[in-house]
Amino acid sequence: MSQDQPAAGRAAHVSGQPERAGPAPPARQTLSFRERYVPFIVSFLSVAIVFALIARVVTAAEHWPRIQLQFFNLDAMVEAFPAVLRGFLRNMRVWFVSLFAIAIWALILAMARSLSGPLFAPLKVLAILYIDLLRGVPSLLLVLLFGFGVPALQLRGLPSSNVFWGSVALVMGYSAYAAEVYRSGMEAVHDGQRAAAKALGLSQIQTLRYAIVPQAVRNVLPALLNLAVALQKDVALLSVIGVRDAVREAQIYTARTFNYSSLIAAASLFLLATVPMARLTDYVARKDQERRLQRTV
Repeated sequence: MSQDQPAAGRAAHVSGQPERAGPAPPARQTLSFRERYVPFIVSFLSVAIVFALIARVVTAAEHWPRIQLQFFNLDAMVEAFPAVLRGFLRNMRVWFVSLFAIAIWALILAMARSLSGPLFAPLKVLAILYIDLLRGVPSLLLVLLFGFGVPALQLRGLPSSNVFWGSVALVMGYSAYAAEVYRSGMEAVHDGQRAAAKALGLSQIQTLRYAIVPQAVRNVLPALLNLAVALQKDVALLSVIGVRDAVREAQIYTARTFNYSSLIAAASLFLLATVPMARLTDYVARKDQERRLQRTV
């Protein structure tokens, strides 16, 4: 045995006991069938009973047959569904493109606001003004201003599509919120990370790129997913500027038949998209919490 081996290691070797590198990880607890499934069954039955009581009260109302005919007519839903589905697919395309643009533009804004020093002062001031102004204007007003105002200017070289400018309005509005989410994640990173990067000779932009931003994105991913869920619904605001999305197609059917069941069909499609996204957000948040707990053990 070598002379430079630690005394504790030599003692363990002499006594015949294995060396311990550190505390053993906590054993994973296994839940019994009752502990795992009984709370879920009780919760499910409780919710089912509550909704059954609400349905009983609503259907017992005097004017329920008329409401059912106007809002929950299955034949009208089936008739309006193809057009509503085409509009909903347009909603999803706008949502996906806008989500990608928001993720990039908001990160640029957050990085600009996190820079310090006189050289980056103009960028920081512009980012602060942008975030404060865009967060203070409702998304509906932004959609109206961009959807009607910019095409009316007839600027050369710019598209006049209401879908394009409505998407730009959503990107600009939501990027202000997402930038603040990014910034909160950056501020949550320990200051020692910046000090270590500075000691290595990295510039501010390199520090943000290689040290701060990757950790910040992991910290705020659940919050970003919540914004994605909200954006998925707010894409329907484009219907106010004439975009034939799911809501607009439902309104066209309602104006032609005086039946509102098409709106229920559109709402059902949005629920089919948003509920899985919400569950994914909860799953990511739970995994993030488990990761933090394991880090503190």
